[in-house]
Amino acid sequence: MEKILGLIDAPFTPFDEQGNVNLDPIPEYAALLARNGLKGVFINGSSGEGYMLTEEERRQLAEAWVKAAPEGFKVIVHVGSTCVRSSNRLARHAEEIGAWGIGAMATPFPRIGRVEELVKYCEEIACGAPSLPFYYYHIPAFNNAYLPMLDFLKAADGRIPNLAGIKYTFESLYEYNRCRRYGNGKYDMLHGQDETILPCLAMGGAQGGIGGTTNYNGRVLTGIIDAWNRGDLETARALQEYAQDVIDVICRYRGNIVGGKRIMKLIGLDLGTNRTPFQNMTDEEESKMRQELEELDFFARCNR
Repeated sequence: MEKILGLIDAPFTPFDEQGNVNLDPIPEYAALLARNGLKGVFINGSSGEGYMLTEEERRQLAEAWVKAAPEGFKVIVHVGSTCVRSSNRLARHAEEIGAWGIGAMATPFPRIGRVEELVKYCEEIACGAPSLPFYYYHIPAFNNAYLPMLDFLKAADGRIPNLAGIKYTFESLYEYNRCRRYGNGKYDMLHGQDETILPCLAMGGAQGGIGGTTNYNGRVLTGIIDAWNRGDLETARALQEYAQDVIDVICRYRGNIVGGKRIMKLIGLDLGTNRTPFQNMTDEEESKMRQELEELDFFARCNR
């Protein structure tokens, strides 16, 4: 299967003032991301509050992103849910509307505690869109599925024909590299932590990734890859450290899903607030966050 080169963005879901999904900003959103070097989107995932959307809302968002995507811009649809039949339907829909690929994280309930359970879950989802590449989204901090990913690849190999790889959002670079090397690099290992892009490049195998802070800091993050490819390690290090400085700021404001979504408003693309049970930022917090970002000269370096 084709392997992803460059960074894919995990976009936020736009809501209007009444808390309904708002499709209007998506064309401008897609253009912003493409203009700043992103190669596609992974929609309806954690950054997109996917588990808090109805099945119909997820379909509407998928259709809007596919329609708005510039030429060559990949749209990967996260279809994971607590109902595997719903996930299978969403996968089928993604295939029907011309999405580039699909993905799913492990369901948060019931907790998946065995590799066989995870493979069966992914198998029943992926078969809904047999012509599309399927990515397992490994983010155990969200669902407690702390399972060995090398064992998952071994068990799924040959059983899920359209398994393309893993979006790996976890701290073990050793395991990441073991998965990357499995089967002579058979599977696409997309790094999923913006704070560790450079270490993954240095291990020699990272080609693509899916990020959340790429929504507003994509120019810096794609710059890390560009500098590495030029052999300019010092610039790559400086950009990675700057990316970590920005992440340090959003961590003080409830992380990327809450703080990061509010940054989009600060750079000119208001995507609304977050759905319950997220605690939204106050105007006072927004003002403080803006000041901290200004101290980093963020608004001269961010996506625009």
